[in-house]
Amino acid sequence: MRLRKDHIAGGIFLLVGILVLVASTDLPFGTLASPGAGMLPVMIVGLMMTFGVVILARAGESAPASQIAWDDLPHALRVIVVGVAAAAAYTTLGFAATMPVMLFTLVFVVERRPFLPALAFSLGVPAGAYLLFTWLLKTPLPRGELGF
Repeated sequence: MRLRKDHIAGGIFLLVGILVLVASTDLPFGTLASPGAGMLPVMIVGLMMTFGVVILARAGESAPASQIAWDDLPHALRVIVVGVAAAAAYTTLGFAATMPVMLFTLVFVVERRPFLPALAFSLGVPAGAYLLFTWLLKTPLPRGELGF
């Protein structure tokens, strides 16, 4: 059997899914009538692993793994670094401070978009999410040690 791009992609989907399932076992699953904090991660991971299996099943149609172009790897690494930094800062800074900084860094610094549209997007999306969760859904978002 020849290793193909979709073998790698499907395998990564399955491996990450297994890791997230193991990490989310400490969250209560709940029931359909009263879902717990662990239900959404399990549902998302279940879908992700299902798509991974579909990708693996159709892997014979993809290009060989030897044809993978690695020229976008530096961009991918920058996105990963920003995501990891935001995840690390989230508990300290909270939602309201972390999300605008993360989005601005991704849009303006990593993607090199114009300053004003990047700033508007970086402030608007977290503001919309904050309003949706706090006012409409009555679900408080995490506050950091700084109080916001």
